[in-house]
Amino acid sequence: MHLFSKIMKKDSEKNPWTTLSVKEVYDNPWIKITHEEVLTPANTPGIYGKVHFKNTAIGIVPLDESDHTWLVGQYRYTLNDYHWEIPEGGGPLGTDPLDSAKRELLEETGITARSWTKILELHTSNSVTDEHGVAYVARDLSFGESEPEETEDLKVIRVPFSEAVAMVMDGRITDALSMVAIMKVAMMKNGSFD
Repeated sequence: MHLFSKIMKKDSEKNPWTTLSVKEVYDNPWIKITHEEVLTPANTPGIYGKVHFKNTAIGIVPLDESDHTWLVGQYRYTLNDYHWEIPEGGGPLGTDPLDSAKRELLEETGITARSWTKILELHTSNSVTDEHGVAYVARDLSFGESEPEETEDLKVIRVPFSEAVAMVMDGRITDALSMVAIMKVAMMKNGSFD
């Protein structure tokens, strides 16, 4: 084992925080928010607000044989603005993320895929939330009708994958899971990251 790996393993086993109390302040079918009284790593009193997500964030980069992908546009209520993203959604905790990815891709785009590759896992904003995300590349695609949920008013476009990368680079795509998944695929395609 490399020295860096040993240091990282040792440091990752330590929890310098002490939780004194946890109070639930909000709960709905998607999130739970708690207010926590803590002792900080310096052993001083502090507080922490934590948002617990009840779903895994799921993202899919569908790629066809001519190196095109699909993006989904929708108005995001939380941001009060229209955004372009990869097909994505949530999968209940405890459910196989791949099953959720297949469902989300079909719902949002009408696409099914025969080949799936998990490309990453991430935490979206680990200073305030425990949300966990998983992204896949979907290949060997078949096309049908989308089945959006009643809360979704979606526009789906097919673009060259290079355009999706350009949209990340120039700020037209700002969604974290979309950005990371697109750039990871770009690096994998260029052979600079496996």
